[in-house]
Amino acid sequence: MTINELRENRAKLWEQAKAFLDSHRTENGTLSAEDGAAYDRMEAEITALGTEIQRMERATDLESELSRPVGKPLTNIPGVETTVRNGRASDEYKAAMLTALRSNFRQISNILQEGVDASGGYLVPEEYDSRLIDKLTEENILRQLGTVITTSGEHRINIAASKPAASWIEEGGALTFGDATFEQKLLDAHKLHVAIKVTEELLYDNTFNLENYIIDQFGKALANAEEDAFLNGNGVGRPLGLFAETGGAEVADTVASISSDSMLNLVYALKRPYRKSASFILNDKTLASLRKLKDNNGAYIWQPSYQAGEPDRLLGYEVHTSAYAPQDAVSFGDYSYYNIGDRGTRSFQELKELFAGNGMVGFVMKERVDGKLILPEAVQILKVSKSNG
Repeated sequence: MTINELRENRAKLWEQAKAFLDSHRTENGTLSAEDGAAYDRMEAEITALGTEIQRMERATDLESELSRPVGKPLTNIPGVETTVRNGRASDEYKAAMLTALRSNFRQISNILQEGVDASGGYLVPEEYDSRLIDKLTEENILRQLGTVITTSGEHRINIAASKPAASWIEEGGALTFGDATFEQKLLDAHKLHVAIKVTEELLYDNTFNLENYIIDQFGKALANAEEDAFLNGNGVGRPLGLFAETGGAEVADTVASISSDSMLNLVYALKRPYRKSASFILNDKTLASLRKLKDNNGAYIWQPSYQAGEPDRLLGYEVHTSAYAPQDAVSFGDYSYYNIGDRGTRSFQELKELFAGNGMVGFVMKERVDGKLILPEAVQILKVSKSNG
């Protein structure tokens, strides 16, 4: 079955689910236990189809990548000298890093010495670092939606705390002056690390694609830890998250349970200029309950995507789900005002002899990163009372 056929099936099943809800609600607007179980099965099938669609899309992308020619293409005019890549961007540095990894850092080329960081590790090749960033962006919704800044030290961001106002004056009247004041937000650097173990057999097996394995495993682990911090971090030893009680986004309202009206109120609690680029971030379990809600015109406020690359929508706005988003809150806003500060580059370090007795080799990757919402009013949050939610 093709991806388009799966999308059509999901859309048809969603229409059937909506019709089922409309025709089986009791006078109180609820479903009987039997009908509720039937609807839950339909919803589970819709979710399963969505998961399969995403899986097939990833498989298509992977197949496209793997079908590219293995040989290096001709990228310059014969006889014309091309730019030589030096340092961590050079092929020699990349090859030396791979040799060092496979030998558990027993074979260290002199070329790696230019990439030694302060903690004794080795800075990853630029190509590795770029692909890790791609992996982080792919896995981490706030790296997709936020603003990423590469910093070499503390990065200060100026925010207008007050703005001058215009006023009418009579002809020949005196001018009035208002003061524009500013405050600063500071992007620092918090250390994040992830360690993995690889068996010696795999490490020394040249047919094992060690490079892609490390990038994939490190990339996913770092991305998950980052996303959790970007959403829930308290700013102590880690980034300050969107949902943080202090320093996070503004709380628009707190309700006993989410309703269509409360979602509409959330949308319009956000100032109009921010709504142009706004979207929702919420937990999958929260979205499951929102699927059953209708607006005042009887239309479901959640609409599934019908096209590849197009996200689902709530009240006409894009929806992004995260396993790390709290189940008792929904955020809506322009996330470009969430700034992520990447300090320097990522580094590898071997864990000598730590797992030698188990026939394993350990590697650790470190990065320094910070993140915070520099303009809290750009994102509004609807909270559900814990005593009732």
